[in-house]
Amino acid sequence: MNEIKVVRIYDHEQPAGYRILVDRLWPRGMSKVKAHLDEWDKEIGPTNELRKWFNHEDDKYPEFKSKYIAQLKANPATPALIKNVKEKLAKENVLFLYGAKNKKYNQAVVLKEFIDKQLS
Repeated sequence: MNEIKVVRIYDHEQPAGYRILVDRLWPRGMSKVKAHLDEWDKEIGPTNELRKWFNHEDDKYPEFKSKYIAQLKANPATPALIKNVKEKLAKENVLFLYGAKNKKYNQAVVLKEFIDKQLS
């Protein structure tokens, strides 16, 4: 069965699947050619205010997660992303690509959990 995978865009090993960049900002130093994106969903990333407040500080992650989920629920782009992911999962894995250094605490992890719940 196909699944959503969270993948750091800078990692050398990249699994196969439909590639969606879920960051609001383009990853520094990454060329559009090397990224091999199928889609860049800027609107689904956390707001600039929330992103700057979080600043990838591990101790802020629980609060960041709840604030970002609230943003996802209010975001008019969320239903279209859920529909798109559901359609793509019927054929292949979906990769949520992000640029953050921290692989455990970032918005792509939150987004995957959120969408997995919506699809179950």
